[in-house]
Amino acid sequence: MDATEFRKRGREMVDYIADYLENIETRPVYPDVEPGYLRALIPDSAPEEPERFEDVLKDVEKIIMPGVTHWHNPYFFAYFPTANSFPALLADMLSGGIACIGFSWAASPACTELETVMLDWLGKMINLPLQFLAENGGMGGGVIQGTASEATLVAMLAARTKAIHHALSENKELTQGDIMGRLVAYTSDQAHSSVEKASLIAGVKIKEVPTDDSFAVRGSALRKVLEEDKAAGLIPFFFCATLGSTPCCSFDKLLEVGPICNKENIWMHIDAAYAGSSFICPEFRYLLNGVEFADSFNFNPHKWLLVNFDCSVMWVKKRSDLTSTFKIHPVYLKHDHEESGLITDYRHWQIPLGRRFRSLKLWFVFRMYGVKGLQDYIRKHVRLAHEFKDLVLQDDRFEICADVILGLVCFRLKGTNELNEALLQRIKDAKKIHLVTCYLREKYVLRFAICARTVESAHVHFAWKHITQLANELLKA
Repeated sequence: MDATEFRKRGREMVDYIADYLENIETRPVYPDVEPGYLRALIPDSAPEEPERFEDVLKDVEKIIMPGVTHWHNPYFFAYFPTANSFPALLADMLSGGIACIGFSWAASPACTELETVMLDWLGKMINLPLQFLAENGGMGGGVIQGTASEATLVAMLAARTKAIHHALSENKELTQGDIMGRLVAYTSDQAHSSVEKASLIAGVKIKEVPTDDSFAVRGSALRKVLEEDKAAGLIPFFFCATLGSTPCCSFDKLLEVGPICNKENIWMHIDAAYAGSSFICPEFRYLLNGVEFADSFNFNPHKWLLVNFDCSVMWVKKRSDLTSTFKIHPVYLKHDHEESGLITDYRHWQIPLGRRFRSLKLWFVFRMYGVKGLQDYIRKHVRLAHEFKDLVLQDDRFEICADVILGLVCFRLKGTNELNEALLQRIKDAKKIHLVTCYLREKYVLRFAICARTVESAHVHFAWKHITQLANELLKA
């Protein structure tokens, strides 16, 4: 394919994507295929000779689309949103065309410098304390990770390194192995499974802190478990606070747990993967009060800020905490400005070496929507979630199971877990909307998340009518 054909095929692909997104509502939100469906539809091996683009595109519709879960269908209410917008798609095209690998400033200066500035822009949009910003020679700064899972792992590894160095300085007779065996991390019993996975990779113990009636970690609960573990000779070193938990969008009490972490020399990382985008709205910024006590903070614009996956933003108060953990100096990566102190080499802030020009997506979206447009988008989703909550409350057969603060509603039929499992199965079988579930205090709960960029009130009302019709059938059976 030469440049002339690329221009032609590129226009065709843009048209295909635009048609797909414009008409996505007509596609079944959840695929009707069985495991292994695809292998029977394609050859056993790659073609020896080139094939035509037209044939490839036809097979996208014939082979790929039947097996796609359409996350941007307005009847998709599962998990949390995954962001999508035309400006971000265009930026991704440009990133793919430039195709730089921005592991260091010298590898592509614009790739590094735009990322630094965009993280400062976004930090100001959510009113982060100045310590987390890079401008004016600050000690902190932001970096784009692939996912919140990566951000949590990076923070935990940095915290582990810091804790080991501190323990060795306090007791010269200890070995690194002695310390590793005593380190313990903490998180909410509502936290995402990625926190536990990070502890497995880091090789440290992890304990869940019990939450209160609103599924939040309180200072008293954290203090209790810390005192017990310190008395047993363990070394608490890391706490992952959750803002907007995956099961029910609950919020740990940062103003209570933060001072405890600071006093006990425990690294506090904040995972706000979904909820963080809402903090650009002044009325939701209170949910981030207490971030000043954190060592690191992360959320995913690729969930709810119209920036396509992957783009997970992470800030640290002291960037030296990351660079002292991950910094290595092979001669083939050295460059003239590395030790100047004037630049950032992001390979020292992350696990992989290579990195894409992801800040282009932030730049395009921020400029083409503006802060006001992004705020309007967040507010619309929150309004629709509360609209669904009001519908649930009007039917006394159902109950709301957690506070509705942002775009997630946790609800269920009053009755047994088996009854609600049967309702979800009917929803799955009908394939008109897509929901997933969670357990809250051993209750089987349905989650209704406002997800698609194009979702409107009519889609929410359709979903509720569909759910109640299926509930009617179930209760009469």
